[in-house]
Amino acid sequence: RHRPTLLHVRRRTATAFAAPLTDSTPNGTRFKKTETCSLPFRTLRSAWYRRSQSFHQLSSSRKMPSATALKAKQLYNEKMQKLLESHDKAFLVHADNVGSKQFMDIRTALRPESCILMGKNTMMRKCMRDYAERTGSNVWDVMAEQLVGNVGIVFTTGELVDVRAKIAEHVVPAPARMNAVAPLDVIIPAGPTGMEPSQTGFFQVLNIATKINKGSIEILSEVVVVREGEKVTSSAATLLAKMGFTPFFYGLETKMVYDKGNMYDVAVLDISDADISAMFGNGLANIAALSFAANYPTVAAVPHSLVNGYKNILALTLVTDYTFPLAEKAMAAAAAAPAGGGGAGSGAAAAKAPEPEEEEEEEGGDFDLFD
Repeated sequence: RHRPTLLHVRRRTATAFAAPLTDSTPNGTRFKKTETCSLPFRTLRSAWYRRSQSFHQLSSSRKMPSATALKAKQLYNEKMQKLLESHDKAFLVHADNVGSKQFMDIRTALRPESCILMGKNTMMRKCMRDYAERTGSNVWDVMAEQLVGNVGIVFTTGELVDVRAKIAEHVVPAPARMNAVAPLDVIIPAGPTGMEPSQTGFFQVLNIATKINKGSIEILSEVVVVREGEKVTSSAATLLAKMGFTPFFYGLETKMVYDKGNMYDVAVLDISDADISAMFGNGLANIAALSFAANYPTVAAVPHSLVNGYKNILALTLVTDYTFPLAEKAMAAAAAAPAGGGGAGSGAAAAKAPEPEEEEEEEGGDFDLFD
């Protein structure tokens, strides 16, 4: 008798509003874009409500951080800005498998010359960009490029070699856990293991030759259970745990060195001043040898040329009457040297030795083989 309103129509039937084919109602009914559904409006409303709630949760997760989080980030930024300004040397360290107690001991040992800074890589990069924008200096950009993985920065004002040695002192032994990447080769030596014969299955899985000796398992030959860079298998981890092996040692691992805008591998610190001097001396010797062989004068050959010239002059004074103060000292040392000794005495003997040969040649000069 009266014209139904829109509300009455919605209560009777409901139309799917351009929903994709994957949309469905709570009871599993699927419908297309142009299909009508005879389900109650209340059921469809609850489905769309849940969908809107999920969208609301997704949008709420992208909200701005709270005031507490903003304040903490600001304090972290200020701390890092001070460290970047006051230091020009640092280490890039990996902190995998390092416990909190171990971290505390390392921090205590490095104070007051060094400071360890850990944090999110994105946050540290952001602080370095802010420092570059504020000061106009891009010296720390090389460090920002290396911030990948579970890493931190050790800022220091001390000697790099000494700081690295202190960091290396704080390592702790650890068992081999399953799926852990082995930092070194794990080798089980040959000999008795103290394990019961019923546990030979672990050795068979790893293809380890064993025998039963005096009621216990004995390994016949040395075997490598895990190689460096490989993941530890479950059988290897269980076997090493039963044998009581703790083959791994974990601590802060120094990877790169930052020194006044330059980044290089930490292995460079193993080169000592003596090694550098020896390599430099070998290079100079090679240049001098090439210079003499090619008869081409170089600065590296000047000391050798002077020494050779002095030897030639000294040899002349021994066979002539010409002398000079340094030659007199050499002749006095040669006279005081025992018979058969080296040095100037041997040179004098060698210089006088050809004279008898010349006399013999003169005496036999009139002799002819065909006379």
